[in-house]
Amino acid sequence: MQPTSGVTIPGPIGFGGAPLGNLFSPVSEELAAQTISAAWKSGVRYFDTAPFYGTGLSERRLGQILRELPRQEFVLSTKVGRILVPDDSVPSAQNGYVFGLPFRVEYDYSSDGAYRSIEDSLERLGMDRIDVVYIHDVAEDTHGPDWKTQYRTAMDGAARALSDLRAQGVIRSWGLGVNRVEPCIRALIDSDPDVFLLAGRYTLLDTSALDSLIPACEQRGAKLVVGGPYNSGLLAGGTTFEYSTAPVEMVEKAALIGARCAQFGVSLKAAALQFCSAPEAVCAVIAGARNPDEVCENVKEMSAQIPADLWRMLKADGLIPAHAPEPIR
Repeated sequence: MQPTSGVTIPGPIGFGGAPLGNLFSPVSEELAAQTISAAWKSGVRYFDTAPFYGTGLSERRLGQILRELPRQEFVLSTKVGRILVPDDSVPSAQNGYVFGLPFRVEYDYSSDGAYRSIEDSLERLGMDRIDVVYIHDVAEDTHGPDWKTQYRTAMDGAARALSDLRAQGVIRSWGLGVNRVEPCIRALIDSDPDVFLLAGRYTLLDTSALDSLIPACEQRGAKLVVGGPYNSGLLAGGTTFEYSTAPVEMVEKAALIGARCAQFGVSLKAAALQFCSAPEAVCAVIAGARNPDEVCENVKEMSAQIPADLWRMLKADGLIPAHAPEPIR
């Protein structure tokens, strides 16, 4: 089966809405609005969110700003796989998000769940359409050994619903939004997704998608949005990898890459962003931002000049694969 994508996701950089769901710490309404507006003014035209991000808070905040902008000029994606159930008794912190909206989260990868999730998202966003819908977190890191059962439910349920909605023109494209390569590979065999949002699996520190998903996407004509280009912080000057304290080997690898970048007068963040964008299948890189300065820095770093010799040196050092595509800016 060949994907029939009806939307071109604009790159090279997109806006990730997780931080505006109050991921780990609060972001004020005013700062959230300023951050989204800064992305727009910087030329960003792809915005991603999910019901999971602050139990609807990220969707609501994005919608408040985006619905005042020309709808035909941006692409919007959200996700299905979790239903938000009203519940005033939920704690102030859920799943890493603080002070979200008063909902509890229930997994639902069924067809009916997908329809309901999209309807609820449209209401929170205050919009009449969503361009791209991802099936969210149907992978081992979320579900453990049960992930294959959840995946099968999603393929028999949500995936079929999204294919029908695409055929009807209600949405324009669909795929998976996950942190693991394997479900994406399976989905290309089992169904007809257009695009994947894959976080953390094609970065300077983890290139596990290079020899598997990326060539599979190129063969099928599917596209790839790379999320987590900084591996949750280590490649942006932080100390976390995969949202936990970074293991020693990753700290050492990041330090070696950073030292090489410094020799060429290149920031590690610029190298991290541009490396992710190099494969032909990649249409955009999503970097989350909590304030306007972070948005503007991400946009600037994506267009920074990087000497080709840096990539050759990183390959010679064995820090990135010798056959990894090299960015051209």
